Amino acid sequence: MIARIALFLMLTVAAQAQQFGPAQFPIKDDDGDPMSNRGLAAEQMTQVGKLPGLVDVGGAKSNVTLYQFYDLNCPFCREAAADVDQLIRSDPALRLVFVPYPVLSVQSVEGARVELALRELGTPQKFLEFHRKIYDGRGIIDGNRALAVAQALGFDRQKVIDAANDKRVTEIMTVHAKLGTALGLSATPAYVIQGVAILGHPGLEPLRKVIASVRSCSKVVC
Repeated sequence: MIARIALFLMLTVAAQAQQFGPAQFPIKDDDGDPMSNRGLAAEQMTQVGKLPGLVDVGGAKSNVTLYQFYDLNCPFCREAAADVDQLIRSDPALRLVFVPYPVLSVQSVEGARVELALRELGTPQKFLEFHRKIYDGRGIIDGNRALAVAQALGFDRQKVIDAANDKRVTEIMTVHAKLGTALGLSATPAYVIQGVAILGHPGLEPLRKVIASVRSCSKVVC
């Protein structure tokens, strides 16, 4: 069984996150509605980049970095997964960094433990394969479901359980939760790019527009 250490700490920390307030930059979603966002301090961006347990699936010659904070049981994260996958497949110059951020439930923590275990046991591409496959089914993603997917991908079940229950995994999730709170990430998914945090998923084309702006003028909106 996947351990549930630090669950209540993580959920409590996440619950304390504050909403951003008015959007700082004119970023809009697919429907033209403004996305909640705000600029981050240089120190905060440094903390994001130094987070433990990150999974980098970007290209070797990437020129833009996009961090996604997500919870496996967030319905909006499930919807966003297809768009994020499109970004990865279509933009070899994008560095996409997954930040497991399990803040919704016990089951989310269990699933994240398995993900972080696979990060230790496999390659970034194997992690990405797991990330794609875990959303194929419907319903809650818990430890047992995550383990079943890991086994289907060729991982040894007991090794995954042992790695998932390691103290280091608990520490990683706790650090993610604390920094997410400090950044005001009170909903998932959330993105961090070019010193800006975006709360919620704007959609594929709006994300592409933000990435293009960063390449063009080093800002999320030119």
